[in-house]
Amino acid sequence: MDDLAQYGLALSVLLFVLLVGLEAVFPRKKRSMPRGKRWLTNIAIIIVDSVALRLMGPVVAIAAASYAAENGIGLFNWTSLPGWLEFLLALVIFDLAIYAQHVISHKIPLLWALHKVHHADRDIDVTTAVRFHPVEIILSMLYKSALVLLLGPSVLAVFVFALLLNLFAMFNHANLRLPLSVDRVLRLFVVTPDMHRVHHSTVKTETDSNFGFSIALWDRLFGTYTAQPAAGHDDVLIGLDEYQSDHPNELWWSLTLPFHDRYRSKAGYGYKRNSS
Repeated sequence: MDDLAQYGLALSVLLFVLLVGLEAVFPRKKRSMPRGKRWLTNIAIIIVDSVALRLMGPVVAIAAASYAAENGIGLFNWTSLPGWLEFLLALVIFDLAIYAQHVISHKIPLLWALHKVHHADRDIDVTTAVRFHPVEIILSMLYKSALVLLLGPSVLAVFVFALLLNLFAMFNHANLRLPLSVDRVLRLFVVTPDMHRVHHSTVKTETDSNFGFSIALWDRLFGTYTAQPAAGHDDVLIGLDEYQSDHPNELWWSLTLPFHDRYRSKAGYGYKRNSS
């Protein structure tokens, strides 16, 4: 498993570098903010997130999968399905669970306060994929670990899903211009950069759509799909209306954003944005 982890890390770094290069050559949208300081902040956040996960010790999804296998815990450990079918089912169920988690993170005020750190980014590119508050990362890992204990999938399935989650997050956050014909076909199956960019619009109805991260089916199935931003990809405003300033580029501001009482909505949702 250590070897798999190293291969997964190498693949993630390779894709990150590749997408950075492609963004430079084929940008989909003109940047609103200077790249340097914004990238330093986003990358610094992932360093903080990594430290937070280290502090959690064994409470991670892969450790949970090993524990479930050793102790016969979880649905798959109580059935006799073929290994390949369990593997595929695990990937699909995990994907649906992440879709549900994403929807919930927009609906529950406390979770939205944390998730705003991700949405406050005023540009969207491959570094946005790693811009999550460390507390949200920890809660997400606990959520995944609980799901692993409930299902009892193989360690390999958990590892592959974690890798796919990382790779697809980088891909669909990339500021990458795909040929429209390619995007039109791809988004029938997977979430493309143009599809996910809609989710980062400042328009509330658009932010409340396109929650999927890899399989494109869920948004269409549950009625949360929006094909394109109303303003078009060139003119769509990225981020949140209330944070259209230099603050999202600042590390300390971003880490303390969930605790800024003056930005919390007493109504519960936490939005202060246009509804059209």
